[in-house]
Amino acid sequence: MGFPTHKDLLSRFMTSINDETYLRDIVISFLLARRDTIASALTSLFWLLANHPEVESAVLSEADRVIGPNQDLTNLEQMRELHYLQATIYDSMRLYPPIQFDCKFCLEDDVLPDGTVVKRGTRVTYHPYAMGRMEEIWGPDCLEFKPEKWLKDGVFFQENPLKYPVFQARLRVCLGKEMALVKLKSVALLLLRGFHIKLAVPCTSLRFSPGLTATLNGGLPVMVRERKIGNIVHKIPP
Repeated sequence: MGFPTHKDLLSRFMTSINDETYLRDIVISFLLARRDTIASALTSLFWLLANHPEVESAVLSEADRVIGPNQDLTNLEQMRELHYLQATIYDSMRLYPPIQFDCKFCLEDDVLPDGTVVKRGTRVTYHPYAMGRMEEIWGPDCLEFKPEKWLKDGVFFQENPLKYPVFQARLRVCLGKEMALVKLKSVALLLLRGFHIKLAVPCTSLRFSPGLTATLNGGLPVMVRERKIGNIVHKIPP
């Protein structure tokens, strides 16, 4: 089949696994856990930035300072210095997590920290979407898009992942977390520095289609104008 010469992740799985059902599940995981979640996160991010131009300006100013005006992002060290960009992405996903709720099953009888008894086999559902909007967790400004929540003296500060379970936590933390963040930051920065992205139709709230990932109903129609020349209409994929 020629797959041994291919170095992509899917080809490696295909050469090492003979179980077609397992391989099918792997492919579905690739699509849902990588492509769909990234698309969801970017769509919500650009909607928030279109409604908060001051945040967009702060992201661009930081990029000019760290990378240099009209210079391309060239290495991970530069990316690690983009603290405000990371804070912006984190707060966007606090309000609009790509996976809005998730379930786990209890393997053995257990007792939660608040004293709640959970019997073996119980399905426990948690809601990152709701948790990101709870005043007792995030304070009185919990409904505001506010990247500054994630900064201390201008440096990104990671909150307790149990408070922010967008990437899950501890033993179940998303294996692709860092790769996803690199992709989110790279794509967002590339588009923001190259184009003015504005909503084609004023929209004050987002409506999602039913599904495992937070897919925006109808996508996000925007006007895209090159920062130097040109003027086109584009739709960020849902």
